[in-house]
Amino acid sequence: MSHRPYHYVRFTWFRRVDLKRVAEELRGRFDVEQRSLPSSETEFSLFKDEREGLKVKADTLAAFLYPMKAVLYQREASPFTPRDLELRRFVLQLYPRSRPTPLPWSFSSEPKFEVA
Repeated sequence: MSHRPYHYVRFTWFRRVDLKRVAEELRGRFDVEQRSLPSSETEFSLFKDEREGLKVKADTLAAFLYPMKAVLYQREASPFTPRDLELRRFVLQLYPRSRPTPLPWSFSSEPKFEVA
């Protein structure tokens, strides 16, 4: 087993995820809460309007979901449960890209994980 907690970032590139619909779909299956990143009026950022998000938690796996980016993570390395696998599968389908841009750089690959 890897001694590092699972951490994987996914993207949509050009399509925005409807977080209200996602929250409705996931409630009851996972713990879902609204999450917003801090910002200010004077901030200069391409993603200033992308601050609203969701935190979704299964058993050992959680995800921060934003309109064009998702971060899957574990606090401590642990084998994935069936609920963890369900959340992972859902997020990978909703956010199908592993690079932050369609241009051919900044590659990332999914880390290895074990299943309980």
